Amino acid sequence: MLGLRWTGFDVRGRVVAITGAGQGIGLELARILYRRGASVAMIDLDEVKTLSAARGLGERAFAVRGDVADRAGMVAALQAVRERFGGIDVVVANAGVTPAPATLRTMDPADFDRVLAVNLTGVFNTVHPALDDIVAARGHVVVVSSCAAFAPGMGGSPYMISKAGVEQLGRALRVELAASGATAGVAYFGIVDTPMTHHTLDEDDLGREVGRLLPWPLNRRITATQAAVTIADGITHRAARTIAPGMWEPYALLRGAINVALDRYLTLDPRTRALIRRLEQRTDESRKGPAI
Repeated sequence: MLGLRWTGFDVRGRVVAITGAGQGIGLELARILYRRGASVAMIDLDEVKTLSAARGLGERAFAVRGDVADRAGMVAALQAVRERFGGIDVVVANAGVTPAPATLRTMDPADFDRVLAVNLTGVFNTVHPALDDIVAARGHVVVVSSCAAFAPGMGGSPYMISKAGVEQLGRALRVELAASGATAGVAYFGIVDTPMTHHTLDEDDLGREVGRLLPWPLNRRITATQAAVTIADGITHRAARTIAPGMWEPYALLRGAINVALDRYLTLDPRTRALIRRLEQRTDESRKGPAI
């Protein structure tokens, strides 16, 4: 970028705010960064679980209740972090939810709104109130997107839509922060072994079928710890993007060509058509309720 270079970022003595820190990737990231010497503000809806996790880490961990879909609430949560630690050097917008499996035709619009409110608008609500701190500290922002941002979205399109939006937010932020010496990066993950994944792909009959449609190696799972290490190392290097598992990298680089072929393949694949029909039938039946 026109000769522009950033030095590495040592998190020792720095303050890192993480959303969705009560479990999964966010909790593992808080543990890793705490061990590396950072003070960690753990923001999550589940105040009891997050408080217990923070106490387990030590005095440099601070639990804050925060709903990323609540803009005023996130302003207050980040102000609480400032009051506790004196400032914010790094923000990781990690909180996210998945929708109930449904097609765009049959889904509840409220479910669409909820996913976008948490996964996309929630990232803005997390990052925006902290940007003055990030600029002053020449710090770093991580927004957690997903390989779902460039994968076909049938049956779960609100999630894919939201993560594609997060990708664009992170790319824009990277360019905008450069003038101040601060940085931003986008984290992409394939399938991460978390409670959210188990609920979506393992505990649901149709979800398991969707998972089986993914070819190897795209169906390979990583642990929440592996995902968190990727983010932590990305912060250290002020990485513009991180992606895990690594076999998603060729897909990411060649997605323009791959998606043209893949979309056509899925459109014509009889297994996909049958799965969509079953999904819509189940959604229609659930909306009608039990027969009397």
